[in-house]
Amino acid sequence: MDSLFSALISLFVPSTLAVILLGIIIGIVFGAIPGLNGVMALTLMLPMTIFMAPSMAIPFLMSIYIGGVSGTFIAAVLVGIPGGPSSIATCWDGYKLTQNGQPAKAMGAGIISSFIGTFFSTIIAALLCPYIAKLAVKLGPWEFFSLCLCAITLVVSISKGNVFKGIAGAGLGLLITTVGIAPIDATQRFTYGNANLYGGINQTAVLLGTFAVAQIAVALGQKTAAMPEVDSSKLRGIGITLNELKDNFINIIRSFMIGLWIGFLPGMGSGLSNMVAYSAAKSGSKHPEKFGTGCVEGIFAPEVANNASIGGAIIPMIALGIPGDTATAVLLSALLLQGVQTGPLMIQNNLSTVNVIYMTVLLSAVIVLILQFFGMRLFPKLLKMPYHYVYGTIIILCFTGAFCATNSVFNCTMMFFASILGLFLYWAEIPTGTTLLAMILGKMIETYLRRGLTYGQHGFFDFVVRPVSGVLLFVALGSLIIPFIKWLKDRKSNNDG
Repeated sequence: MDSLFSALISLFVPSTLAVILLGIIIGIVFGAIPGLNGVMALTLMLPMTIFMAPSMAIPFLMSIYIGGVSGTFIAAVLVGIPGGPSSIATCWDGYKLTQNGQPAKAMGAGIISSFIGTFFSTIIAALLCPYIAKLAVKLGPWEFFSLCLCAITLVVSISKGNVFKGIAGAGLGLLITTVGIAPIDATQRFTYGNANLYGGINQTAVLLGTFAVAQIAVALGQKTAAMPEVDSSKLRGIGITLNELKDNFINIIRSFMIGLWIGFLPGMGSGLSNMVAYSAAKSGSKHPEKFGTGCVEGIFAPEVANNASIGGAIIPMIALGIPGDTATAVLLSALLLQGVQTGPLMIQNNLSTVNVIYMTVLLSAVIVLILQFFGMRLFPKLLKMPYHYVYGTIIILCFTGAFCATNSVFNCTMMFFASILGLFLYWAEIPTGTTLLAMILGKMIETYLRRGLTYGQHGFFDFVVRPVSGVLLFVALGSLIIPFIKWLKDRKSNNDG
């Protein structure tokens, strides 16, 4: 408890508090504007933190993360366009409520729901992480290999389109990690004598290219339409009453648990949890016919769930060194850049850093709550920001960030090719999330595989006979086979039809 209190006190240093406030504002802006998102904001700011001390860099990025997730509902409620995948379900009732002349109620429900999901899921994460990490320390390379492989296959199995495209994305990510010096024996692979490739393909360059530059190119190609007008004069007060909160108590608890659990599962995150929670709220409601017509229950459910996914995603990130979603994958990269040892020993070896992460999220949740209530009437103006100015600035930041990451123009070239790769993935409908997750875990998978083969006496058989490893491999295999069986059944039924 003393260490948590010390971490909280360290955040109130004026410079640290200033970067947290800046990070929250950046996150909210990127989350609120359709076409941008919190992951893009994290990716853009990641190179800027290389020259920061860990005590400022980590709070800065964590506050962007919280602001980005919390800000996505703004456009969904005010103009009916989700700021990101995590607020798709919020559109269905949030925008209807605004059209019905109650934008303050829609905004108020979203703001309070975001706070509840973020704040309390982080408390649960802080309580669970030490126990999960203690269990993980007792595992060997066999279990960690199977765990990382299971994480990738779980993401692949829920890929948009079909499982084959998910496998292709994961395979591409693993292929990228083979460039450079091999772990264990330090053999050069696919470097072709280029010293710039000895350290592998820079993750920052890939992140900037695939998530920022490529997304901007897609948005420009789609010629995003102008936003509808919003009457800001009706955006006053808190918007909702205590009775409405009491009436939605069961709905909030159910959505919270859905978001926490889905956030914990690698790769699923807030994009899935908000829709599952919305469906559960509609199924459990006494008046399901009101959903989609401007029902406040339809705002509480998805917004509590997608923010509860934050705490869920933090648990595997801290306790196991495995990202729970795309945003935590970027955050893991940031921790590695700051010299923080990730994985099960992170809590033991970097307890102060872990506590700073917890307290930054809690403090950011409170600040976001205050900023969103007081800034409610400014959000319609934010959504009217000219896109050609925003996108031009982001492109400049991308090239600056790529250069700063390695102080090399070569990295800018890699970012350019990564953006072409991102466009190809978009065109082929291959999810970039699977590619990124495989790229983050690729080195770990190879290292644990080779250690397991070296330490064991029965080769690959050791990975199967060890109970925990065997179960994880069974889950990984099942997560790939079940979608394939479903695909075969659908294909057979279509042919019969």
